[in-house]
Amino acid sequence: MENRPFNIRVAVPADIPAIRSLMARSIAELQKGFLTAAEIEASKDVMGLDTQLIEDGAYFAVVEAGTIVGCGGWSRRRTLFGGDHSAGRDSGLLSPETDAAKIRAMYTDPAHVRRGIGKIILAACEAAAKAAGFRRVEMAATLAGVPLYEACGYRKVEAFRSPTRSGVEVPLWRMAKDL
Repeated sequence: MENRPFNIRVAVPADIPAIRSLMARSIAELQKGFLTAAEIEASKDVMGLDTQLIEDGAYFAVVEAGTIVGCGGWSRRRTLFGGDHSAGRDSGLLSPETDAAKIRAMYTDPAHVRRGIGKIILAACEAAAKAAGFRRVEMAATLAGVPLYEACGYRKVEAFRSPTRSGVEVPLWRMAKDL
């Protein structure tokens, strides 16, 4: 593996403003070519930071020269995707024996794509979930994220569309991987 100037660490509450800013840039730029302008705007209803992940110590920040350039996490909670503002979240705990851990809120700064940041985050999430006893992981992947996740061994399980307040539905894929 090539030497990269990135460090990965557990995100802390003080990182929230920088993470939210990165997420907004990522949604606005990296979904182009995959979603319509209306779907990108509607994505703001269903994508974003779930601060429960930071509280749980299960959210990572990838840092380069003191700046967060990527983020993502995993969860032992039932919610598959969405931020603090998203409807339908469920903070109930999953059972490692019967449930898949959730990979959540993966974002890369648009100026830092194709540098291995997503793979760094996925590896950290998968290792943490495995250490917690989970044998499987799943996620709700954006269309833009599918190629990365497939390259990392995830398989498409089902396509679905997430409703939003605007009435525009956002296309996503449920993807899964055995650990």
